[in-house]
Amino acid sequence: MKAVKIFINLALILCLSAIVSLAQTENPPVKLETPETKTEEPTVENTEKKTEVKSENPPTVQPSPTPAPVAATEEEAEILPYYNNYLKEYRLGPNDVISVEVFGQCPDYCVMSKTVPPTARISYPLIREGVLVGGKTVEQVAEEITKKLDEYIIDPKVTVTLEKAMSVRYSVMGKVAMPGIRVMDRKVSIYEAILEAGGITKEGNKKKIALLRFDAQGRLSRQDINLTEMETGKTPMIYLSPGDQVFVSGKGFTMDKLLETAGKFSVVRLLFGAGF
Repeated sequence: MKAVKIFINLALILCLSAIVSLAQTENPPVKLETPETKTEEPTVENTEKKTEVKSENPPTVQPSPTPAPVAATEEEAEILPYYNNYLKEYRLGPNDVISVEVFGQCPDYCVMSKTVPPTARISYPLIREGVLVGGKTVEQVAEEITKKLDEYIIDPKVTVTLEKAMSVRYSVMGKVAMPGIRVMDRKVSIYEAILEAGGITKEGNKKKIALLRFDAQGRLSRQDINLTEMETGKTPMIYLSPGDQVFVSGKGFTMDKLLETAGKFSVVRLLFGAGF
């Protein structure tokens, strides 16, 4: 009986061993793997994207250069200062046209385009006796009106402007000893006008003298004069008309652009009553 029990136990042990080995074969143990960092191998395309540098910069807007001031021509530098200086020192007289403006008080106390009467006294609001302007500059008239308005208006700002200068004048410019503008109080020949301007300088040319004159339409005409022939009687003497301008040419003062230069000066037109 003992032999039979031992045989049975051996058989059971063998069966269990077979079952365990079979189970291990069908279900192998699972191997746990730690997650590895997945690295992406660089490609040519990725390398180009990463290393690409933006080389395009927004266009820089360059400021436009400031135009250089236009230099005055020799003719302008020669004659314009005399016209400007004369206008600053201009004394008002009959037939001149002026405007009076008071800042912030128009139209009540502003007088526009007022013609100076023969009495040289203009009427003005709040000033019963009017304002005498004859023989005064526009600055002097503005000062007088300011003093009289100060009684009625707090700190009046008065501006007097010469709109038209209607007094009879002529000018002698260029290569003469005393160029300038003069009042025509009598009949004056071109020869007398040049003598009163001090005569022609050493740089002047007596054979190249220009007489400029505005016509009724405001157009400028030019007449060339040879003073040497006029002095010897070869050509008749010329007498000036109101507003005539005599130019004596010479070194540094050419006549080629003289007509254009004198014609574009607004101060010339103001003084000599042309172009209105």
